[in-house]
Amino acid sequence: MNETSQNIHIIAIGGAVMSSLAIALKEKGNKVTGSDDKIYDPAKSNLEKHGLLPASEGWDADKITNEIDTVILGMHAKADNPELQRAQKLGLNIMSYPEFISSQSRDKHRIVIAGSHGKTTITGIIVHVLNFLGKDTDYLIGAKINGIENTIKLSNAPMIVIEGDEYFTSPLDQTPKFLKYDHHIALISGTEWDHINVYPTLDSYIEQFEMLADQSPKAGSLVFCENDKMALIIGTKDRPDINAIPYKTPDYKVKDGKYLLKGTDGYIDLKVFGKHNMLNIEGARQVLKRISVTDEQFYSAIGSFEGAAKRNTLIKENENSAIYLDFAHAPSKLKATVDSLKEKHPKRKLTACFELHTFSSLNKEFLPHYQGKFKAADEAIVYFNKKSLEEKNYMKELSQEEVKKAFKRKDLIVFTDEQDMASHLKDQDWNNRDLLMMSSGNFNGLNIESLANDLI
Repeated sequence: MNETSQNIHIIAIGGAVMSSLAIALKEKGNKVTGSDDKIYDPAKSNLEKHGLLPASEGWDADKITNEIDTVILGMHAKADNPELQRAQKLGLNIMSYPEFISSQSRDKHRIVIAGSHGKTTITGIIVHVLNFLGKDTDYLIGAKINGIENTIKLSNAPMIVIEGDEYFTSPLDQTPKFLKYDHHIALISGTEWDHINVYPTLDSYIEQFEMLADQSPKAGSLVFCENDKMALIIGTKDRPDINAIPYKTPDYKVKDGKYLLKGTDGYIDLKVFGKHNMLNIEGARQVLKRISVTDEQFYSAIGSFEGAAKRNTLIKENENSAIYLDFAHAPSKLKATVDSLKEKHPKRKLTACFELHTFSSLNKEFLPHYQGKFKAADEAIVYFNKKSLEEKNYMKELSQEEVKKAFKRKDLIVFTDEQDMASHLKDQDWNNRDLLMMSSGNFNGLNIESLANDLI
């Protein structure tokens, strides 16, 4: 990494990745400034802690001067952003964050983790194992991993592990982020359609992963989940001199609510649970084998992996009930999370509540993709906030009946008021019953911990 101190300005500093990048760059001795029109916690608190929180929210073209060496552009900014326009007028060096990460990784061994689900967890497992073994690595992770202090590390380490998503690079560049990193090793965890505001058809979505696979260099490796139909097709395409490495669900069992993974010397007690996480663990193991981590080393480390924040997070439990919060939003993530909790406690009833929050989940045309994903839940609840539809004025109106019809579950309960939903939950008998709350939002500010205290 270039050790020369720079004057760096970050447009849209409030995002999860952008705020972490700002902190990492400051810790490397750079002078870092930034702007954003909206900054929420935990990014807000983290920026404030490191002296990087802008004095006020909003854009200010006067912040952009010739003294700035590099402007890093976040996806949240628009093409007509006044700070971006001033930077363009001054002829400053403007880079998207994937381009910047790429520029800092040219001399490193590059590992890119892609797919419609599991990216954060797989990336986190790889970094966790390497840290456990004392192997120095840089990384970029899309969310907080328990036990890993920061989500971005940039140093002189010989390799970097990057969570690479298929979303656009920046407002000025519609190339998928993961194509910017020129991987040596890539993993594709799954290809379930998402981001319909960017990829309006399934074919256009799948094409991005095909391009990633085709970008694999000679003697490079492509690891793919053979449980996913399209990932299997992409991974088994003939690519001369490329190591194609499939993976599938490993040998595991569930006993008394504990997940036990078959290792080289018996079963290992895990801190994470769910079949999807067993797949994530196996994908990470296959990647790590490519960089000379033995199975014995891997299994010695995996038992202490605590998972990603806001994924299967236990809020409260007693001897016969548990309440979990999860980030699930896409159809595949919804199914995996519901299935995992039912598998963990098969003798308990399960109430699963899901908030429609993303562009895709609030779209009438996309909603039928959630059919059958709630099957493992004994009681299924969908919540959406009508204010979200109003704020996103490009969205069509959505009714409770339309949601019920799309999910094709006759007993589905739909709420548009979070307090009504909370009242319903408080009226239930929570003896021998679990609650799963799933959202990439926050149920319009509903205090989940307070709710949990009221329930059990």
